[in-house]
Amino acid sequence: MIAPQSDSAAIAPSPWVERFAAAIPAGGPVLDLACGGGRHTRFLLARGHPVVAIDRTLAGLAGLDDPNLDAIEADLESGAPWPLADRRFAGAVVTNYLHRPLLTTLLSALSPDGALIYETFAQGNERLGRPRDPAFLLAPGELLELVRGRLRVLAYEDLVVDDPRPACVQRICAVGPGR
Repeated sequence: MIAPQSDSAAIAPSPWVERFAAAIPAGGPVLDLACGGGRHTRFLLARGHPVVAIDRTLAGLAGLDDPNLDAIEADLESGAPWPLADRRFAGAVVTNYLHRPLLTTLLSALSPDGALIYETFAQGNERLGRPRDPAFLLAPGELLELVRGRLRVLAYEDLVVDDPRPACVQRICAVGPGR
């Protein structure tokens, strides 16, 4: 068994996710896509949400035993069918991950009043560090275009951050037309 991470900085939720978590309808199920070490899974469980955490490996969730957690090990980039079929979520959280073929599927997985909280690397990051591959860097305004006509934008940023390290990022919080 792999021990859970003990470094509190490594498991602290993103300030963007913390800031907009209240946009997710109370008690509604949340998808933590590419959950990694589980920092947002833990945060959302603590807020009273049932969470579906999905990633190619679930080692980051080792030791997390919660009846409101549905942990799914799946390689989202393998070309296999979407493992969540017709499930709908009150919220979807994605950080530091981009696989463009999943973007419209992700939006379709939101309930009509659901919230999307997304934060990942953007073009320009190749000058600052990893990732450098354009396949993993959002184009200017890409998240805005993704939600245009589908969700109402509560907040959007496209900027350079210094913490936890210098990086170019895009972030969005958008909610469904049911709100």
